[in-house]
Amino acid sequence: MKITHGALSFDYEDGALRRVCLGGVEVIRGIAYLVRDRDWGTLVPQISEEVIERTRICYRARFESQGAALVVAVVIDFAEGLNFTAHAQADGDFETNRAGFTVLHPITGVAGAPVLVEHCDGTRRHAQFPLLIAPWQPFQDLRVLTHWLGGWQIACRMEGDAFEMEDQRQWGDASYKTYVRPLARLWPYQIADEARFDQAVRLHWQAATVTETALPDPRASGIFPQTALVITAEEAVLAARRPADLAVVKPQRLLCHFDATRHGLAELQAFAALQSVYDAAYDLELIARCDGDLDFEFSNHAHDLAVSGLRVASIMVCPAVDRQSTPPGSEWPPCPPLAEVYLAARKAFPAVSLGGGMVSFFPELNRKRPPVAMLDFVSHGLCPIVHDASDAGVMQTLEAVPHITASARAIIGGKAYRLGPSTIAMRQNPYGARVIPNPRLALVCMTDDDPRHRTEFGAIYAMELAAALVGSGVEVWTPAALYGPRGVMDWNGRSYPLARVLAGLAARAGEPVEAELLPNVATRLRFAGAEMTTNLARFVRTELA
Repeated sequence: MKITHGALSFDYEDGALRRVCLGGVEVIRGIAYLVRDRDWGTLVPQISEEVIERTRICYRARFESQGAALVVAVVIDFAEGLNFTAHAQADGDFETNRAGFTVLHPITGVAGAPVLVEHCDGTRRHAQFPLLIAPWQPFQDLRVLTHWLGGWQIACRMEGDAFEMEDQRQWGDASYKTYVRPLARLWPYQIADEARFDQAVRLHWQAATVTETALPDPRASGIFPQTALVITAEEAVLAARRPADLAVVKPQRLLCHFDATRHGLAELQAFAALQSVYDAAYDLELIARCDGDLDFEFSNHAHDLAVSGLRVASIMVCPAVDRQSTPPGSEWPPCPPLAEVYLAARKAFPAVSLGGGMVSFFPELNRKRPPVAMLDFVSHGLCPIVHDASDAGVMQTLEAVPHITASARAIIGGKAYRLGPSTIAMRQNPYGARVIPNPRLALVCMTDDDPRHRTEFGAIYAMELAAALVGSGVEVWTPAALYGPRGVMDWNGRSYPLARVLAGLAARAGEPVEAELLPNVATRLRFAGAEMTTNLARFVRTELA
């Protein structure tokens, strides 16, 4: 629902505010009262007693988890300024990682721009929103953030507890996120039965004239990367019987997932059997145990690889413990220094291109940076439903992709850059003990099965991601698996709309390409002999010259 009052406008959706604008300029991306479970899953509230008036919205939200609930009475008043207040009370002992307000500042026109920071003790300092993605919280102990955008000075005051900011671009979100309760405090934590607490977010603004950050150029050019599909040994067995399934997309590369904590020679042999019937570059994604003698471990991997008959073009090595994220304030899990890991891998595979980085996402790479000089390439993945599973939220993550690739390039320098599995759904949760089940096929954060992947929406997301990567120097991208909920087809070989788009893109590997990114209107990829376009109607068209 679009609501307008004077210069102020915003979208009201499921109790949250999106796209808060002044004079048509987005100054705050979102304000929401969120509750997260112990696996950082976002609880969906039951909203009742909702009343929407000319300058006031109120409702009651009930968040349930493990037999307890948090009941929150909310009032949003925008007669003068914008005041979003919440009174919460626990019904039973309620366990959570976070409960309270989240404020999102946009990144367009804000990244690298000035901000006035007021801390909880009243002290103030002039600073800047990070230009490159900050691995840790850029601002802590926050009370007020004042920024300038679109000819306005906007003060955002947060009450009820200490807030801090994280650079949410790390996860693909097109925002800087300010949230309640510092991560240095214990989590998960328990809110005792009948305990009460209040929080508020208050926006005030005035006209201002300042020099603002220039908007990015919507055009980019480069060489289109090779397309890879990630594949498991189970998928390889089926694909070896039905090699025509791979011919639907014709990827140049297959990323063979091998987890040394669970897999062995049999899985390598499954990949080798597929290699005998489908010609491509086979890259091994090796999740190494790294819990003992490294030379012994990697020499065993080399032996099994030789016995299996699988000929690999490259090996990307990631220690098993690094599949899980290490948040601020947490202790790093035991792991040998990465330099020792890659030295052992290089000894075992002297003639193979060696890669490092993370099999998860950019935050993990940003926070645990590999010894780049020892590697031939660096890789990480993407997932657009870490924090926001809405249609708009998924598509907005594409705005952050150039920020991610620029920040990654600042880390890896001139080394080859690969983008690992980057599907809407999450194959493994670095932020909790499990991916979130989704039996009802709803829009759920951090699930391994997002129904949109199998629709035209999934095809458009992949197309938009391809456009966002133009100019990044990414040499290989992995936008899907072969089968299943993150694949290009189901287990019976029925293709999804995504397959058609990826087939068209895979055929253009190595060609010059120009991208034109027009927010909320269209995205175009121009090749020498074809143009591919998406638009708001969620339509993908290929026009051959």
